[in-house]
Formats: sequence, structure tokens, C-alpha cells
Amino acid sequence: MRTVFFLVQKEFLQIFRNKFMLPMLLVMPVVQTILLSFAANYEIKNLSLGVVDHDLSPLSRQLVAQFGASGYFKVANTSFTVKEADADLARERTDLILEIPPHFERNLVREGNTAVSITANAINAVKAGLAVGYANSIVQAFARSHTGAGAKPGVAPPGIQVTYSNWFNPELDYKTFMVPGILGVIISLIIGFLTALNIVREREIGTIEQLNVTPIRKWQFILGKLTPFWMISLVMMTIGLTIGWLVFRIPMLGDLRLVFLYTLVFAPCMLGLGFLISNFAESQQQAMFTAWFFMVIFILMCGLFTPTDSMPEWAQYLNMINPVKYFVEFMRLVLLKGAGFADIRQNFLTVLGYAVVVNGLAVWTYRKRT
Repeated sequence: MRTVFFLVQKEFLQIFRNKFMLPMLLVMPVVQTILLSFAANYEIKNLSLGVVDHDLSPLSRQLVAQFGASGYFKVANTSFTVKEADADLARERTDLILEIPPHFERNLVREGNTAVSITANAINAVKAGLAVGYANSIVQAFARSHTGAGAKPGVAPPGIQVTYSNWFNPELDYKTFMVPGILGVIISLIIGFLTALNIVREREIGTIEQLNVTPIRKWQFILGKLTPFWMISLVMMTIGLTIGWLVFRIPMLGDLRLVFLYTLVFAPCMLGLGFLISNFAESQQQAMFTAWFFMVIFILMCGLFTPTDSMPEWAQYLNMINPVKYFVEFMRLVLLKGAGFADIRQNFLTVLGYAVVVNGLAVWTYRKRT
């Protein structure tokens, strides 16, 4: 182990001397966590609303005003024909069309039953789905306030009230949901990239040949190379958790010791993958593009932006070899739900097995001769 210690010491010296690597390890996680957490917003506001009001009654005007006062919509255009409104929607001047039928006020007040038409631009399916959901909530609330719950079909009759509560994220704040996942992705991305580039860089400048001619064993060389980044991953996690608590007030209900223990097990997955890539890459450019190829797939399928359960069955099976998916899942379970080791045992053992396999392949495929 004395040999490994000197190799680790040498790697730390190289890291501290590198003017590019140290800022990337310490500054980039801070900037990326703050920027991505604010930018990756699930809330959609200021949707352009086109209105076709065939009734022109006080109640129809109140309904339109209700949309404008919600904060989600701004009335961009008022038309008197559906054809004109459809043309605005096709030209993307509006995102949603609210069509109010004739006799809207009379039917709502006297009969307690009427209907409005909502048309959305669904090129962006997520945006359209949220917009329709917002509009439907506004219309139902407006109808209940003017007719009573019993007059609206599909709404709970008088005497039955529905109460609800949101667990683990009571305010439905998207930052609370996003920040733990973003921390996992950033750590995976940085240590995976730097490991892949670090080995190839030494090969390009020729310093690795000096190590290859020594009696250092392969496992000692790889352990000495990966240990500094392994330790730095804990520093990055500490910085990320501090930002999450100070800036975004993430609850952190679980045991933070479990978070750091899991990071110690997860980091070798990405470190071993980066080293495995570097074994086959002949230049830093090749290593970068290969690492980026895998990381794009890992990030898009990890569940950070879309639920993994909504993926096709074949994609869910493929996702079982995605280490980032397990990290994102773990961070949300522990920090937001307060899960203990018993709740994440299967996740932990899977990542541990992944680390053993990937690093075993890295040692096996490494050659001390070129």
C-alpha cells in the first residue's frame, strides 16, 4: 500500500498544479447546481391565451379575467371567429384557445351546466398538458363558485369535500425535486469525464510510459489514479449539499452519513467507467466523445427529468445498467423521504456490484505496453 500512497500523492500534486482541473472540480459543481436548479423549471407561466367569446356576458368576461389573474396565462388576443383564433395558434402567436359558447351565462346560472372549449398547441406535449391542466382547474373553480359543487357534472356533490396533502414536498416546489437529482448527475458527469481524460492526457505527453516500465502492478496503478478523484467526489458532495441547504432549503430528512457512504460506493462506478474508456481511447478527443456518448444516455434515462416508470419496458430493462439512475433515485429517497438503509439496500448492492464489475474490467483491459 506504500506504493499506492505515493501514487496518490503524485496525483494530488498534478491536480493542484493543473490550472484547469481544480476549478472544474470545485467551482463547476457550485455554478452548475445553482444554474440548473433555477433553469430546470417544471412550472410554465405566461402562456399566451387566445379568447373566442361568443357570449360577451359579464360572467364570460369574469372567466377571461380569471385566466389573466391566475399568473399562468396572459390574454394575447381576442377573436370573434374560431378560424381567426386557429390561425393565431398555427402561427404560434397563442399557446391556448379558450372558446366560450353562446348563452354561457344563462346556462351556467339557470341550468348549472355548460361547457367551454379548450384547444392547445401540442407540438410541445409537456407544455400543452400543463396548460390544459391549468385551464381545466381555473374553469372548474369558476363554475363551482357560481353554481355550487352539485351543479357541475363530474364534481363532488354537496356534502362531500375532498381534502388532500402533499407528502415529502408539501409546497410542490420543483427545486426540492430537482436539486437532489442534479447533484447526482453533476458528480457523475465531472468525475467520469476527468478520469477518462486524465489517463489519456498522460499517454499523450508520455509520462505514463515512465510508470509502465516500473514494477508497479496494474491494480496499484489504477487504485492510485482513482483514489484522488474518489476523495474529491466527497468534497463535491459536501459542497453540493451545502448549496442545497443554504440556497434551496432542501429538507435533508435522511441520514447524511448514508449519503456519503453511498457516494463512496457510487463514485468508483463512474471512475472505473472513465478508466475503462481511457484504456481504449488513443487521444483526449476520442475519450471525451466516448464519455459524452455514454453520459448523454445516462442523464436522459436516469429519471432526472422524466419518470423511469413511464419508459417502454425495453428501455426500463436497458436502464438497469445505468448507474446515474440509481444515484438520482437514492438522493431523492434519502434527502426528501428520509429513507434508511433498509429502504435502499437493493439499490446499494446493485451499485456496489456495478463498481466491482466495471473496475475489474478496467484492470483487466489495462496494458502496460503500447
